[in-house]
This record gives sequence, C-alpha cells and structure tokens, in this order.
Amino acid sequence: MNSLLAVDIGIRTGLAFYDGNGKLRWYRSHNFGNISRLRQAVYNTLRDLSGLTHIVLEGGGPLAEVWKKEANRRGINVIQISAEQWRGFLMYQRQQTDTTKAKNTAKELARRVIELSGAPKPTSLRHDTAEAVLIGLWAVLSLGWSGPDKNFTIASFKKQSL
Repeated sequence: MNSLLAVDIGIRTGLAFYDGNGKLRWYRSHNFGNISRLRQAVYNTLRDLSGLTHIVLEGGGPLAEVWKKEANRRGINVIQISAEQWRGFLMYQRQQTDTTKAKNTAKELARRVIELSGAPKPTSLRHDTAEAVLIGLWAVLSLGWSGPDKNFTIASFKKQSL
C-alpha cells in the first residue's frame, strides 16, 4: 500500500502523513534546532514509517539534502517542489499576493483537509504544519490518489476558500 510524507523543510519542519487512499492520517510541527538533530530525526522518522513509498519536499538546500539522502537510501520516491507549485494548484492568485496572506490561506485550507480526512482537529495550527498538509494534498492529487474524501474535487475545494 502506498503512503506519503509531506515535508515543509526547515529547522522548524511541518510534517503531514497520508495513506494510499489519499487521507491525511497525522500532521505535526517539530523544531529540530540544528542540522545534527535534524539528521537523527529524519533517520528515525523514515525508519518508523515502514512501507513509506513517497516523500514530498518543499524547499531546497542542505536541509533538503538530509531528507533526500535518507529517503534514497531507503528506496523511497522523492518529489521536490516549490511553494509556487502547490499554491498555484490549490489557491487563487489573489490568495497568494503576499506571504502573510498565503500562509493564512494555507491555515484555512489545511483545516478543511483535516476535517475532510477525519484527522484529529488541531487546537492551534502553525503555518509550517498547514503548508505540509497542503503539500501532501497537492502530491496525493498529482499522483492520482483519491484525496481526502470520495467526493473531493479541487474546484469545489478552491471555491469554498473564497
């Protein structure tokens, strides 16, 4: 069975895990503090997600290389994207006019994905976690998986965010 981990890369990293049906199963944020702790956490995270088939990374640089190296070592498919790719697919242009607006829209949209998937509702939702949820949604739909629920369409999802 397929599964996917979406990562909003940073020392403070957002993570979202999707099953092969395209349902969000969990999401979280973690502050690794430094690259050494990040390396250990990446090793442990990918070890604990046995059967993981895809990892989707938003961002680049040395932190992305840590994720890519461990994923490649484990035979996990790596997809690396930019924020513009998933935002352009999931948001209207007017929702992306500045960083603050885009991050607030991401929080709103991520809460809808969480609700549609039946995942536990957050008490608070950091922008890195919200973005990981949406990176994962972009990947699930791009891979042709079914999405958060059987009636999900990107058109109705975007329309509800107006």
